[in-house]
Amino acid sequence: MLKIGIGHSEDIDSAEAIADILEQCATGLEGIQAQAGLVYASNDHEFELILNTINEAHPNIQLIGCTTDGEMSSTLGFTEDSLNLILFSSDEIEFTAGVADGVSRNLVASITQAVRDAKSQSTKENRLCIMNPSSLTVSGVQVVEEFRKNLGENFPIFGATAADQWEFNQTYQFCNTTVYTDAVPFLLFSGQIFFGSGVSSGWSAIGKRGIITRVENNVLFEINNQPALDFYKHYLGDEVEPIGEFPLAVYESGQESDFYLRSPLTINDDGSLVFAGDLAEGAEVQITHTTRDKIIEASEAAVSTSIHNYAGDRPDVAICFSCAGRKQVLGTRTQEEIQLLKKFNPDLKIFGFYGYGEIAPLERFTPTMFHNETFISLLLGSN
Repeated sequence: MLKIGIGHSEDIDSAEAIADILEQCATGLEGIQAQAGLVYASNDHEFELILNTINEAHPNIQLIGCTTDGEMSSTLGFTEDSLNLILFSSDEIEFTAGVADGVSRNLVASITQAVRDAKSQSTKENRLCIMNPSSLTVSGVQVVEEFRKNLGENFPIFGATAADQWEFNQTYQFCNTTVYTDAVPFLLFSGQIFFGSGVSSGWSAIGKRGIITRVENNVLFEINNQPALDFYKHYLGDEVEPIGEFPLAVYESGQESDFYLRSPLTINDDGSLVFAGDLAEGAEVQITHTTRDKIIEASEAAVSTSIHNYAGDRPDVAICFSCAGRKQVLGTRTQEEIQLLKKFNPDLKIFGFYGYGEIAPLERFTPTMFHNETFISLLLGSN
């Protein structure tokens, strides 16, 4: 059996917020001690106080989390500037938290060691991983690639990168009682855990495709041997800035119709664009656009797919990861993403946040990928 406790507070006082949240969680846990948890917070909270308070209430808890660009739960729906916590307890599922620190300095070694340490603590078969990497100090694409190498090419990994309320200045990551700024905290689920997932964006490609002719990681300099910004201006005009609303569809070698999205974050003086994920030289790209209705329709598709793909009989909770860029476009309709899960199951517990990049396999038993502008619905349960 999997016991779930969810607490969510908009109180700006961190001490009062976490006290209220732990009381809410206790109701769902029915007095049982939590074994693991995920905690998501706005940048304005006192992180060490929050982590220590959780650990005092639930000693030896396996806890990870990060800062966000908005939080969501079945308790308060969609909120900003809040604190959100989910606690897990099970006699059939084993939870192991790990953290790769200093990933901008030595990505491969730090992730390899962290995963090795976490796996050595597991006594059951590892089945699923949730992670919350730093978004501003390290490539989300490279993080996912290294975790695939260490956990298995088709091992299911889900999550989203840390955010800082669209300031792009400093994000924070959490593991147990420690606060990090350049880390990848992760939580392994082992044993009898069932899941189903769905991934969708809602953006459609427009115009002709171009070829990336010069790129350095996530900085795109040239498309068709011309400044990347000129590629956008050709289709959107000189007055439209491509930030957020117009990500690129990226078609890698051999892909005719399937693509993943890369969202531009800032424009440099030389016409190059800084994206929220790495790009590959030689890949075909195409400008995309969307509407609010299409975004909501895509979220509904992701929810429907996760329900259809759930491997057990009845999920206990839906964990959702969505993109801060989607929130920017949806505006006052952001609340509708979480309401879709209530539409399918009014009693389902829901938890999640908005980050700067999303992590999930496109389909079951396929490699995990790093996404932009995407909504992920992950259903978890023990039966």
